[in-house]
Amino acid sequence: MASPSPPAGCAALLKAFDESHTGVRGLVESGVSSVPDIFLHPDPYASTSVAPPGVTIPIVDLSLSFPAAAVAVAATARDWGFFHLVNYHHLHPIPLRRLPRARPRRRARPQRAPGPRARQALRPRPGRRQRLLLLQRRPLPVAVGELERHHGARERRPGAHPGGLPRRAPRLGRGGHRVGRALLGLLSKGLGLSDKTLEEASCLEGKVMVCHYYPVCPEPESTTGIVAHTDPGVLVVLTQDGVGGLQVRHHAGGEDDGRGRWVDVKPVPGALVVNLGDLLQMMSNDEYRSV
Repeated sequence: MASPSPPAGCAALLKAFDESHTGVRGLVESGVSSVPDIFLHPDPYASTSVAPPGVTIPIVDLSLSFPAAAVAVAATARDWGFFHLVNYHHLHPIPLRRLPRARPRRRARPQRAPGPRARQALRPRPGRRQRLLLLQRRPLPVAVGELERHHGARERRPGAHPGGLPRRAPRLGRGGHRVGRALLGLLSKGLGLSDKTLEEASCLEGKVMVCHYYPVCPEPESTTGIVAHTDPGVLVVLTQDGVGGLQVRHHAGGEDDGRGRWVDVKPVPGALVVNLGDLLQMMSNDEYRSV
């Protein structure tokens, strides 16, 4: 079946948007009252079953004894692959309960039009090498070493960004690393292995910190923030805001029968959200779930 042709004028709209160098944030701050055609993305899963309001993802308490926590994490990883984590503050250096109070103040500040340096941050600079994430089923077109040399992750200097990175960002990264190490120990034990097995398998060798920005949408039913997907890595440790919108597809009984239900991941104050990635599902021989 032929793909539908794009709406008339979309190419010109996309070109004009790209040349504005303001990004989606600038578009929202200009006062648009409807979603432009180039961003229309109706929900392809609108007809999929949604769980009742009382159904939510499990909560794992990291203050439990190691054996009890290992049982809880492993059971949740097998059935859900997605859970809230509480009482982790002995590992994470920044009390995240402060963040929701800071966010409304930031939203309330009047926004100025982006200056030259801000526009540089919104679009890649000419001649600047960008890091790529290559996901494909076909054999890699070049040697893995070449991909690592050209596209390998690297830490950027805080001064390389306009205004500098927040001072607490490196501490957040180190705290997330410690939480990840603790979780890998529990997940290893849940497989009947040494608590160091997954760590010794290089599951902590690489990490990426990502910040998502979701602007206020004038027509939320007309587009999607991020389409349905699984994450390719080992673990994702997420700091959720108080707005909500995140969903996870759960297959009751642990069988992927294609009739799963979307469950709202309701924000829990002070909790982290943890989800397992495709690589961990493969390493556990499908004992654990990537959803």
